[in-house]
Amino acid sequence: MISIGPADRVFVLTGAGISAESGLPTFRASDGLWAGHRVEDVCTPEALELNPALVWQFYSERREQGAKAAPNPAHVALAKLEAELGDRFFLCTQNVDDLHERAGSKRLVHMHGELAKSRCEDDCGELPVEDHTVYKSLDEVGRCKCGARLRPHIVFFGEIPLEMDRIQREIARATLMVVVGTSGSVYPAANFVHWARQAGARTVYIGPEPPLNAHAFTNVVEGKAGEVLPELFELS
Repeated sequence: MISIGPADRVFVLTGAGISAESGLPTFRASDGLWAGHRVEDVCTPEALELNPALVWQFYSERREQGAKAAPNPAHVALAKLEAELGDRFFLCTQNVDDLHERAGSKRLVHMHGELAKSRCEDDCGELPVEDHTVYKSLDEVGRCKCGARLRPHIVFFGEIPLEMDRIQREIARATLMVVVGTSGSVYPAANFVHWARQAGARTVYIGPEPPLNAHAFTNVVEGKAGEVLPELFELS
């Protein structure tokens, strides 16, 4: 049981493990593939330039799969914790699905982008747009106001994660960091626990096995997030 006092501020980081419990494939499985594709072929700027049809086919399939998935008890537990803590809660997810939102989470950022949004391929400055379309061909993909084709609102390898300034501010003022279902191998997210420790926060990890950066946590709780999170917190 993790105690949360009236002065505590909670920062939660979630990774692929929490979505895997809802049946979605992890970003990089043990065979180095994501849903049967080399990550380099579907999640890099070079891939988008060389074969935009394949990239859009891949993310359209992810949209279709994501729409069929449902939030699990871990997503629900975090939304409940947010409802109880209000502005003292902040969620940062590495996941591109919308399972947190569908569970009721509101104070969150997607540092790696959102599957249900598209943005200008030329980054002309237009804001991302809601886009749940499952495209059957590249010809169906819409255009930005500037005329460029839309691309998935996903942070590809080699691109800078989103809202890092806000994330760093939230980490700096957190007194408790909770990390759920992430391997500790993807940066900069793997550094978040170190930043939190430097700021004096308690740090807790939840997952089926210890992450690569397990030494940085004050508590490591092994188990499925959907089983552990609903009973983990005690508010005082």
